[in-house]
Formats: sequence, C-alpha cells, structure tokens
Amino acid sequence: MSSTNQSSTFKLGDRITRRVGYGAMQLAGPGVFGPPKDRDAALTVLREAVAGGVNHIDTSDYYGPHVTNQLIREALAPYPDDLVIVTKIGARRGADGSWIPAMSPAELRQAVHDNLRNLGLDVLDVVNLRTMFSPHGAAEGSIEAPLTVLADLQRQGLVRHIGLSNVTSAQIEEGRRVAPIVCVQNHYNLAHRADDALISNLARDGIAYVPFFPLGGFTPLQSSTLSDVAARLKVTPMVVALVWLLQRSTNILLIPGTSSVAHLRENLGAAQLTLSPQIVAELDGVAS
Repeated sequence: MSSTNQSSTFKLGDRITRRVGYGAMQLAGPGVFGPPKDRDAALTVLREAVAGGVNHIDTSDYYGPHVTNQLIREALAPYPDDLVIVTKIGARRGADGSWIPAMSPAELRQAVHDNLRNLGLDVLDVVNLRTMFSPHGAAEGSIEAPLTVLADLQRQGLVRHIGLSNVTSAQIEEGRRVAPIVCVQNHYNLAHRADDALISNLARDGIAYVPFFPLGGFTPLQSSTLSDVAARLKVTPMVVALVWLLQRSTNILLIPGTSSVAHLRENLGAAQLTLSPQIVAELDGVAS
C-alpha cells in the first residue's frame, strides 16, 4: 500500500468537496437518541474533523433528535466558507427512540425549518430525501409527491441542492424528472454491492454516491479477508474498507462517523493510501 493522496475532490452540486468527509450520526447518544455521554468530546471531534481538512459533514435533525445539529452549530459556527453541510429529511423519532416515516408535506416542511434553526443557517446546502418504504432497506414506492414538496422549498431559497437516500434506481429516475439530483446516499460496502451498476451510471452523469454503513453499520461486516488484509497492511479494517471505496469510483464520497478523535484521524488517513491491484482483487472477492 502506497501513500499517494489519491482522494482528490468531487463536485457536490456547485460546491467542491474533499472525498473523505464526516458523518455526525454517532455524536448522539446510544441508538442515535438523546445527548452524547461526553458533550465536550463530541465538540472536539467536530472541530478536529474540520481542522483535519473535512469540508463535507453529513447530519440530520432526527439524529438525537436535534442533538447533532445543535452540536455542529456550537462547535463550528460561524462556519468556514468551504464547509458543505448535508442533511436529510423523511423520518422522525418516537419518544422511545423508534424511527418513524415522516413524509407528509407538513412534516417535510417542518423538518427543513428544524434543520435550518438548529444548524443556524438561512439556507441548507444539500437536503437528502430519505425513503422509509421498508425497514429493511431501499424498497419501491413513488417519491414524486414528497420530492415535489422539497423542490418547492428549493424554489423558495431554503434549499440549494437535493439528494436522495435509501432509494432504488427507479426512484432515482423518477426523482430526476422532478428536480436535479446531486447525490445518492445508499447502503454499500465490500460485501453489500447491489449498487455496483448504479454507481457507474451516476458517475457518468456527475452525481455523487455516498455509501453508508461501510463496515456493515448496526450489523458489522464479518470478513476474514478484510481482517487479513488489514493485518498485513498494519491498518484497521475500517481504513481498508474506506480506501477500497475511494478506489471503487471517483464519484464516491465517504462520510465515516466516529465519536473518537483517534478513530477520526485513522479515517482521514484513508485519503493518503492506495491499495495495490492485487489487494483490490482480493477484496473484490468478499462480495462473491
């Protein structure tokens, strides 16, 4: 593995973002619900991320709820000119921490205003519409009605760019007939590669692809191959998985999340590394 700084940048709407960003989900309490155990540590991680070169932060006002956005505002406002904050709407949290679809026009409008208020912004850089047709991942269902509401908020000047999350190829095509789409955020990693063709199609059209759960998320990826490669390269499996994603396609933007400064620095180090073709081929075999 060599050090080549092969991360580079990618255009997200009209903004240039570095390809290794930061996902704020883990800054909330257990189950992404309630406040963090250590608020000062959460604020430190956010400041270290930006100091380390991150200019793309992924969040949502339903993380906590409200917790991560309020932390971002406290840690980083007034925001650096090049910082792109991407949020998402389409869900809300129950009193028990449950995840509940929130796709009515009133709920979507309220979510945008909640994000604006808690982040302390007049306009949101990018808002992803997150579908929840199934608890098990992306599932078919029309997104025209909720996306039309989001497009109206864009015309009002409250949203600069629109993205989609947890969607199928058919929904992306439907969405692009309603409004320009600048990014797609879906479940994708070494073992979960249903979006292989989609990533290539989006790259052709200049649309960013933002994979979540790069190591499996709530059900961690179990791969002896990944662990073996990481041990040989003397880095963590997470770093190997991130570097593999960076090399998979130039339109992939990473948003690894952590509440640890040490893990943050490891993740940012992925931007400096390159896997040999032989190791890439070895890792590609995990999916089969």
